[in-house]
Amino acid sequence: MENSIVKQLTEKTEALIADSALFLVELTVSPANNIKIFIDGDAGVTIEAVSKINRALYRQLEEEEFLNGDFSLEVSSPGVDEPLKFLRQYNKNIGRKVEVTLNEGEPVEGKLMAATETEITIEETIGKKKEIKETVIPFSNIKKTVVQISF
Repeated sequence: MENSIVKQLTEKTEALIADSALFLVELTVSPANNIKIFIDGDAGVTIEAVSKINRALYRQLEEEEFLNGDFSLEVSSPGVDEPLKFLRQYNKNIGRKVEVTLNEGEPVEGKLMAATETEITIEETIGKKKEIKETVIPFSNIKKTVVQISF
């Protein structure tokens, strides 16, 4: 039953963002009917866009009495601590500092230089002499990638 609900919510959300540069990153439904939807965009996502989607989807769910009772709906962009999941997210973060955790557990930090369907390229600064080294990492070797915030 829960998979059916997630599938239907995914279809409804994707229909609402179909004519935009936005895309669905993640959608979860808790046993207490708390719905969380993360949306991102090639050029980011505005608060106005998130609010518009939230209102439209909430209205649809209420009118259809979708979950037969109480539910909560939260639509937002992924937080800065959320790992990148899609190539589109990697591409929009080219030029930013990232921390890549490899499957073996070791982290690699550097500037994201490129992303293809199969791999990413990171520019690392190594040692006291600050040597620049480009490292190519296949997606199959990546456990997670998180954008690092610079102050």
